[in-house]
Amino acid sequence: MLSVFRSFIRSKFGALFAILFLGVIAAAFILGDVTSGNYGSPLGGGATAAKADGYKLTETELQDRVQRVFENARRTNPGLQIGDFFEQGGARQVFDQLVASLTLKAFADDQGVHISKRLVDAQIAQIPAFQDAAGNFSNDNFRALLVRERLTEQALRDDISREILQRHLLAPVGLGVKLTDSMVLPYASLLLEARQGTVAAIPAVAFLDDKNPTDAQLADYYKKNASRFTIPEQRRIRYAVVDAERFAQAAQPTEAEISASYNQNKAAYAARQSRSVEQLVLPTQAGAKAIADQVKGGKSLAAAAQGAGLAVSTLADQSREALTATAGKGVADAVFAGKQGDLIGPVRGSLGWLLLRVTATKETPARPLDAVRGEIVTALRAQKEKQLLSDFTGKIEDAIANGDSFEEVAKDNGLKLETSPPLLATGKQVKDQAYAAPADIQPLLAPVFAMSADDDAQLIPITADKRYALAAPGEITTAAPPPLAEVKQLVLAQYKLNAGNLKAKALAEQIQAKVAKGAKLADAIAQAGVKLPAPQMLGGRRADIMRGEQRPPAEVAILFAMAANTVKTLPIGQDRGYFVVQLNKIERGDAKNQPALLNQVRTQLADVVGQEYGQQFERAIEKELGVTRNAKAVEQVRSALAATNSGEQ
Repeated sequence: MLSVFRSFIRSKFGALFAILFLGVIAAAFILGDVTSGNYGSPLGGGATAAKADGYKLTETELQDRVQRVFENARRTNPGLQIGDFFEQGGARQVFDQLVASLTLKAFADDQGVHISKRLVDAQIAQIPAFQDAAGNFSNDNFRALLVRERLTEQALRDDISREILQRHLLAPVGLGVKLTDSMVLPYASLLLEARQGTVAAIPAVAFLDDKNPTDAQLADYYKKNASRFTIPEQRRIRYAVVDAERFAQAAQPTEAEISASYNQNKAAYAARQSRSVEQLVLPTQAGAKAIADQVKGGKSLAAAAQGAGLAVSTLADQSREALTATAGKGVADAVFAGKQGDLIGPVRGSLGWLLLRVTATKETPARPLDAVRGEIVTALRAQKEKQLLSDFTGKIEDAIANGDSFEEVAKDNGLKLETSPPLLATGKQVKDQAYAAPADIQPLLAPVFAMSADDDAQLIPITADKRYALAAPGEITTAAPPPLAEVKQLVLAQYKLNAGNLKAKALAEQIQAKVAKGAKLADAIAQAGVKLPAPQMLGGRRADIMRGEQRPPAEVAILFAMAANTVKTLPIGQDRGYFVVQLNKIERGDAKNQPALLNQVRTQLADVVGQEYGQQFERAIEKELGVTRNAKAVEQVRSALAATNSGEQ
């Protein structure tokens, strides 16, 4: 529930950056957010953005990290522009986090605190990107990803060391936070507070002008608002598919291989017996004999066990070998000497005295080669296909590593080189909204959009151990607004909507002034001189309206940020007009008699307070060490990135 309070004071990108930079090194690496820059070292070009006791952060390093985080955010929101990113405080948060890391590194050195290589190794081993299919650390995957990301091992280790250092220095500061009822009660009571208000919409479409602007006016509007019409980066994907089917003939096993496989696994095809048994484990031999006497007297083993407050377990279709492994040789020999229905025991086992009843016996005859030929052929063919595919892809990777071009590798290995149409990172096409990326292209989108134009082609799995694609970026169209002629009608509609929005704003402010002086909102709307929607009554209890992580509509949320008997205007957004919101009633909440709610809020608020203790601790270290920040660093980075990210003014 406390996400309600924090959502009002955090930008919508805040949590994203905290995750990308501070908390999840693995995810950050996969997304490309682990930079090769050595921030916090004397290395790196550009003016100084921050200094801490011999360490410095350069503007070049800050710019590189901000650019990477922006690109990562844009992968999930392709329409995000660099200006929006800065307006939401994205770059400032990145800067603060980098300075915090720099500060704690300097503090750790001053206090003789160091992160061991073994601890970093353990963290690296847990990163999914470095693990094989079985979940084990793969040095091959590790090296391949370092090469792909143009990242040195030491740079990665430095980033991980800093993240571990932050976690170990800051986390203990917030431990053991205990908040009294008097501190928690106001916050818990806020969740029970209910508000009701009247909301009137002043839509921009009510003021649309039939008269078109001049070409000069339209061009000027388009230039000033180019970012609104910017098309995200598009890429053609060049790829060549490698399918295990190409090895189907070569993978066909020979008779010798089939015979060899059969002989190597003869035990699996030999005749076998199995038993299903009920099992009861007792601590003493006397107790086991007493239960056995009851069974011999006519009771079932389950009933006799239940009478003693025990329960039997069932072992189904057990071979002699399996039963020996779990219960011991003596038990297995006794069971396989019995017949269906026999009670075995008491027999001494590893856990105590056992009583067993054979519930079923099964005889499986030996299977000759002809009977199992099909399954052997299938298994051998799959193994050979996998090995041939592995050898072939390894050969391709070696050729790429040796400097062969995409075209040369495709030609030398008989691969068909294909090129997709221009695609967005989502797999959609700008000029064909009905287009859906084929199944072979879908897995290539994220890796190829993460590559630079001059990166070597990469082998990307489409279906693990079955189908791969050698892929690289083709033609790259940077994010930019299209020529005005191509979107003239869209721009014209937006121009008129913008003009209508300005009129809607003026009318909303007039209505606000009237209502503030005592007029009824409904009357002010009726007297506006233009047909407008009737006002609506909205509201509810804070905890219900703001439940979970989803934010309520802005026109409802603003009710909880208003003083009693006030009226405000609120943009609808995207030049669609304005709301006039009047707060009519506040019903205060009281959580005094709701201990469950108090405890829930206490727990969540303790986490928040603990985090803030950590932030205050870091700021105190900054002050103690005399950390300096270049106040203009973020603005200078903004200017540089606005120039290199198309669509910004």
